[in-house]
Amino acid sequence: MTYAYIRISTDKQHTENQRFEVENYCSREGLHVDCWIEETVSGSKDYSQRALGRLLRRVGRDDLIVCAELSRLGRSLFMIMEILSVCMSRGCRLHTIKDNYRLGDDISSKVLAFAFGLSAEIERNLIRQRTREALARLRAEGRTLGRPRGALGRHNKLHGRDECLQRLFAQGLGVTEVARRMGVSRTTLYRYLHDKDFRISFQNDARNNKK
Repeated sequence: MTYAYIRISTDKQHTENQRFEVENYCSREGLHVDCWIEETVSGSKDYSQRALGRLLRRVGRDDLIVCAELSRLGRSLFMIMEILSVCMSRGCRLHTIKDNYRLGDDISSKVLAFAFGLSAEIERNLIRQRTREALARLRAEGRTLGRPRGALGRHNKLHGRDECLQRLFAQGLGVTEVARRMGVSRTTLYRYLHDKDFRISFQNDARNNKK
């Protein structure tokens, strides 16, 4: 099967140009597109979480993917190398129009795919090694690892609403009722209270739960 892959980054962009290029290319090469895959997503997002990832899991030997250029596959060279390596492992061909790149069954493609796969593996190992070394250095310096205390509160829906919380608890309301009025779950409220070191009594909430 022949697949055409089109990616744009934002809703303000249009797919017509890429579709026109693919249609012209397939007409010149005598190819028929069996399936069009179009998506609006940043090229920096992991390909496995995009429609491209689903396509790569579907393709098989001798299938062909046509796209306008390599940059449509991903933003980074590392990601593009990994995608090409996946294509080779599945026996899938890839043609790009602007780059005039061809990934197929010839020996040069296989050598290139091996180099891509090896480069990607080396890069992953280097990233892991740098991470381990950085963590070890921080521990040696006595730095505390993990999320700083209070970090949760800044991203909690209740952040900046302390006065309202204090007022509701002063009325004798329990956690369940306060959470309902604040429009959050009990878990979210408990976490925020714990993170902010609120000094409150949960006796009212306990009595409410028994009713």
